[in-house]
Amino acid sequence: MPGTTLPPFPDDVRTHPLLIIDYELIKAGDREEIDRLWEAATTLGFWYLKNHGADQEVNNMFDVGAETLALPLEERMRFEQGDHGQSFGYKKAGAQAIDGTGKFVDNIEFINVSKDDALAYPQVVHLTYPSTINARMENTVAPFVCKSLDVTYVMLNIFNDKLGLPEGTLESLHAMDEHSACEVRCTRSPPLQNKAAMDRAMLAAHTDFGSLTFLHNRLGGLQVMPPGHDQWSYLRPIPGHAICNIADALSLFSGGILQSNIHRVVPPPGAQAEYERWSLVFFTRPTSSKVLRALVESSPVIADAVKKRPDKNFESGSTAAEWLARRVRNQRINNRRGPDTWAASRGTEHTPTAA
Repeated sequence: MPGTTLPPFPDDVRTHPLLIIDYELIKAGDREEIDRLWEAATTLGFWYLKNHGADQEVNNMFDVGAETLALPLEERMRFEQGDHGQSFGYKKAGAQAIDGTGKFVDNIEFINVSKDDALAYPQVVHLTYPSTINARMENTVAPFVCKSLDVTYVMLNIFNDKLGLPEGTLESLHAMDEHSACEVRCTRSPPLQNKAAMDRAMLAAHTDFGSLTFLHNRLGGLQVMPPGHDQWSYLRPIPGHAICNIADALSLFSGGILQSNIHRVVPPPGAQAEYERWSLVFFTRPTSSKVLRALVESSPVIADAVKKRPDKNFESGSTAAEWLARRVRNQRINNRRGPDTWAASRGTEHTPTAA
C-alpha cells in the first residue's frame, strides 16, 4: 500500500544507469542541463527527473489509486476497458498477453483516467469513472494532470528547439484543449507468490504508445533493454525522482533522433518482491487526429536524420488515435488469434519479439 515502509532496492542485481536531470535548471534555460537532457533523450531515451515539484500531487494520486483499486472487483469491472482498443478505464489482471506465444498473461491491474475527462469534469468527454475517482477529480486528478502537462511542455519545447522545428510545433501537436489519449494511470501488482516467476514479465515488453512518459515508482521492477544489449537491466527507483522516457510518437516525429526504448515490468527484486508494487504514470500523447510521421518538411535536422536511415519507415500511416487503438486492441488476450496478433501490437521496438 502507498505509505508503507518499504525495504531498500538491493545492490546485487544488474541495473542500468540513467542521467539525473534537474527540472528547475532546464525550466530556467540552463544550457548545460538542457544538453544533458538532450543526451539522455537521444541515446537511451530514459532519464531521472528531480525537482519536478509534483511530489504532493503524486502522493495524492497514489491515495486515489489505492482507494479505487480497493473497490470490489464487481464495481471495478463496471468500468473495464473492453477489447475494442480503448485505453481509458479499468484493466483487470490477466487481460493482456505478455508475448507472442499467448502462454502467459499479465498480472497487473490499473485504472486509466483521461486528461480530457479530468479537465472537463463534471462534463463527460470519453467515459465515466468509479466514485472514488469522481470524488477527487477536481482536487486531486486534475491538479496532477496540469502539473504533468506543465513538466511535459517544458521538455517538449526543448526538444522542439534542438530538432530545429518552428517555435511551438511540438506543443501544437499536443494541444491541451484538443482531444487526445493523454491519461493518468494508477497501477497495482501483487507480491511475488512463486520465485520461479521472478524473471517473468508482469507487463509485456514494449515501447510506450505516445510521446512522453512521467513515471513515479516506489519499488523496483521496471527494466530496460538498451539497443545492442541482449539482457534486461533494472532501473533503480530514487525517492523524489520521476523516471521519464521518450515514446513512439516523438521518435516518429523526430525521424528516430529521439529514442523510444523497449522496457518491461517484472517483480521487484530482493525483499521488495514481498510487497505490492504501485506506480503512477502520466502519458502525454499527441492530439488524436495528428498523423504520426517524421516532420521532414519542418526541419532540415529531421530530414537529414531520415535520409541517413533508409532502412527505417517513419511514415506510420496512422493517426495518434489509430496507433494507440491498434496496439491496445492486439495486446488483449481475448483478441488473440495467434502470433500475428502479438506482432500487430508492436510499435517502434528495436527487438519486437523481446519478452
